[in-house]
Amino acid sequence: MWLIDSSVGRKFIMSISGVFLILFLIFHSLMNIVVIISPESYNQICAFLGANWYAVVGSLVLALGFVIHILYALYLTFLNLRARGHEKYAVKDTPKGVEWSSQNMFVLGLIIFGFLVLHLYNFWFKMQFAELTGIHTGSFDPANGAAYVSALFNHWIYCVLYIVWLAALWFHLTHGMWSAMQTLGLNNRKWLPRLKAISNVLSTIIVLVFISVPLYYLAINIF
Repeated sequence: MWLIDSSVGRKFIMSISGVFLILFLIFHSLMNIVVIISPESYNQICAFLGANWYAVVGSLVLALGFVIHILYALYLTFLNLRARGHEKYAVKDTPKGVEWSSQNMFVLGLIIFGFLVLHLYNFWFKMQFAELTGIHTGSFDPANGAAYVSALFNHWIYCVLYIVWLAALWFHLTHGMWSAMQTLGLNNRKWLPRLKAISNVLSTIIVLVFISVPLYYLAINIF
């Protein structure tokens, strides 16, 4: 099967799943910022995306996208290490013109995955899962997500962890976006610089919207 056996097929799957996850990040970042603008509106959004069939289907599709992206990343890393053989133990300088993020996409991905597990535990498990099953896994009301977000981000350590995750996400996105578009066909000399610029701008916007939440709670706790 060419999607697995060929390098083009594997990169195609990584690109498609990556684009899918980028669209989710855009939506999720816009949803997150609502919590500091209007907690009531945030709770209404959570209620709309809560314990109902379309939320469950959406969660399963999203989980499938993450699983495919992560498994293919692991598989590609394994193939690269196997192809390098004994050379993987040699210390080499970073090739000129190759971005740092490009050389460390797997490590950045591990950092993102680690925080994703924490994020799912704090929000999906304690909110949507609690609503779906009726089993409350915390001392808060799952229907009042804004109050829970406020309580969680009032702990400075979580704000710092969130910011570290977002820094890793920025590096991962800036390379991943233009690389995905290049794989999907926009790879000529005219478009490549434009794609890199667009990737940097869009990645920065996504991360800034996300980071506004921990920075907001850090600010109100400090001042």
